[in-house]
Amino acid sequence: MRRDEGPSGILLLDKPAGVTSTRALAITKRLLASRKGGHTGTLDPFATGLLPLAFGEATKFSRFLLDADKGYLATLVLGQTSSTGDIEGSLSPKLDIDVDADRIAEVTASFVGEQDQIPPMYSALHYEGRRLYELAREGVEVPRAPRRVTIHTLEVGEIVGEKVTISVKCSKGTYIRTLAEDIGKRLGLGAYLCALRRTHVGDLHLSDAVTLEHLEQADPTARSLRLMPPERFVERLPRVSLDAAGAAAFCHGQRVNQTGAEGEVTVFREAGDFLGVGRRDGAGGLFAVRLMAGTPKADSPDFA
Repeated sequence: MRRDEGPSGILLLDKPAGVTSTRALAITKRLLASRKGGHTGTLDPFATGLLPLAFGEATKFSRFLLDADKGYLATLVLGQTSSTGDIEGSLSPKLDIDVDADRIAEVTASFVGEQDQIPPMYSALHYEGRRLYELAREGVEVPRAPRRVTIHTLEVGEIVGEKVTISVKCSKGTYIRTLAEDIGKRLGLGAYLCALRRTHVGDLHLSDAVTLEHLEQADPTARSLRLMPPERFVERLPRVSLDAAGAAAFCHGQRVNQTGAEGEVTVFREAGDFLGVGRRDGAGGLFAVRLMAGTPKADSPDFA
């Protein structure tokens, strides 16, 4: 007998500062009475904002969000550097700030586009089986290969004294802490992050997120109503609708005749039920890649 894993769906959480992404997931799993859950990319403990969480069947499709662009609001402190690139590290002595808004705008604009970025030591990347942040805490620094990232937009907001707020839309793998440090270097002043808030991941937005406090105060029914359907993770893929016979074959792992460009697609029954993700082979065939559990069987009246 299959163990009940609890609800399936996507919860958009507004993570508070001072809580790790893993801890936020654990709290949310308890509140939703879920046995199976995961996140789609961590936020640093000091950071706040959008943390998409997957539960039950939605965990099968969370990988499709890993490559999504992300948006952030970040506040930089100019004139100092941090050992970690953020407020959690030890700070250097302050420098006198002598830079105007035009110069800040000019420098930040120069970071828009593709570029190589060296990941920080205080990150969760692995080196010879260990996390980089573990080595950093021991005072060990190791070489890191540059990563190709893209800054799609970078806009300067409020400037108050040594603090500068920026809005960033970037590709996956971009470290905003490193971006802040690089901006500081180019200004000749140094900089570190004192605040970071993620505003969107792909087509998922912070405006639709819920706080842990709100979840804790809500009753079980209200909590479950916050869950979005699993197909939200794959809504950017092309959509295919199958008739009863095609849906039955697809759900049994059989080839379905389907013309179209090669690649992954979302697959629905004509009635609108989400069946899973398939792959077109470019030669007129469609095959299942990931299926929702409990999809109707061929002899089910639902296929009639």
